[in-house]
Amino acid sequence: MTLTADSDTRTDLGLAWDHRFAALGPDFFTELRPTPLPTPHWVGTSPTVAQLLGLNEAHLRSDDALQAFTGNHLLAGSRPLASVYSGHQFGVWAGQLGDGRAILLGETASGWEIQLKGAGRTPYSRMGDGRAVLRSSIREFLCSEAMHGLGIATSRALCVTGSTGPVRREEIETAAVVTRVAPSFVRFGHFEHFAANGQDLQLKALADYVVDRHYPECRGTTEFGGNAYAALLKAVSERTARLMAQWQAVGFCHGVMNTDNMSILGLTLDYGPFQFLDAFVPGHICNHSDTQGRYAYNRQPNVAYWNLFCLAQALLPLMGDPEIAKEALESYKTVFPTEFMARMRAKLGLTDASDGDAELIDTLLLLLARNGVDYTIFWRRLSHAVVAGDFEPVRDLCADRDGLDQWLLSYSELLAHMDKAPVADLMLKTNPKFVLRNHLGEQAIRAAKLGDFNELQTLQRLLERPFDEHPGHDAYAAFPPDWASSIEISCSS
Repeated sequence: MTLTADSDTRTDLGLAWDHRFAALGPDFFTELRPTPLPTPHWVGTSPTVAQLLGLNEAHLRSDDALQAFTGNHLLAGSRPLASVYSGHQFGVWAGQLGDGRAILLGETASGWEIQLKGAGRTPYSRMGDGRAVLRSSIREFLCSEAMHGLGIATSRALCVTGSTGPVRREEIETAAVVTRVAPSFVRFGHFEHFAANGQDLQLKALADYVVDRHYPECRGTTEFGGNAYAALLKAVSERTARLMAQWQAVGFCHGVMNTDNMSILGLTLDYGPFQFLDAFVPGHICNHSDTQGRYAYNRQPNVAYWNLFCLAQALLPLMGDPEIAKEALESYKTVFPTEFMARMRAKLGLTDASDGDAELIDTLLLLLARNGVDYTIFWRRLSHAVVAGDFEPVRDLCADRDGLDQWLLSYSELLAHMDKAPVADLMLKTNPKFVLRNHLGEQAIRAAKLGDFNELQTLQRLLERPFDEHPGHDAYAAFPPDWASSIEISCSS
């Protein structure tokens, strides 16, 4: 028997709606309802995201909310739809794509789009089942909130619901739905879609929507001869540059930086085969499906620029002059290195720039890479070493002690002229104790598959405040176990 959403069952959680994306018209989406799942249950919730939406915790924990955020009931006032877009995947033009398993419920009056990921087939599913599995849904839920805790631009996750419904991947797994929240889920690929199809009117309508809704400062600009679309490209380039600096500084690998996974708002979007580095290996590939290493950690900044170039090509009919497009893109090359250096200085507790900073940072990163030093633990130990004046725990991390000692000498000479208290305070607020390592996520997933969500809740609590010490939870900040290296994350989920 096929489950269908009951059109008479409309759950009112007190949300007020303002469907601005839907006002663009049917060329941009297909209206449809989520496909229900049997016997839904709660897996995880984020009270902080609920507050963003104006939902109280009682609402969030209700059976009405459970049914609505699984897709079994319709939210009162919502207007469910799946949007169409295209894009480059692994550097190759893939043609039409679209929301293959995500359904946008709409935009709230407070400016948040709410989307169900794993809500069933859409016209853009391309032979897929439109579902998400429990393991990938838990990973997305946890990482969305972890990135926010780190201060990194990201979509958010309101909740995860699970079901007994079977889903076939490499093996039979159970279904789940993540309720994602963002100011917008528009991607580079939305613009590529209309440009590739010669739909200049729709391209302009989309660009005007994004500018008016999210980049109003681009109107009336004197830059680029007053071209608002070139100003948009520059603004997106700068946001993307800042995001890449954030990723690189914290050691985050996205894994699938296709143009259809790039946010027009510079948000981290679409958590699939992501990973936080354990050992610092610049060429690390976190996606088992990425056989060519296109999306390796050290390639992410250049891939982002390549993706922005694709966006520039899509916007060219609106900008007119290729030289203007090139000029708008140039800001990425300035903003990324500036932002990255600023973040690395903060990791070292340096508030003022000096001529030797680049060499100091480059020398350290080369040392970490040659010795395979655990990235997160190194920076946290270094932060505490500045407080205690004892660098032995840092030296214990590096096989090349002579090389590290030479670097520590240079670093100590800088610190000698500084007040250590504000330096250490900055470092401890910049270098997290906790990140979502693969093995931590895997442990939470294994427990959740057995119906135990305590590990997920503990991990969520730590990751929401990753710079705090959280006494009694040092095991979550320890070295990964040997088996962690055997975890393979791919695009399959």
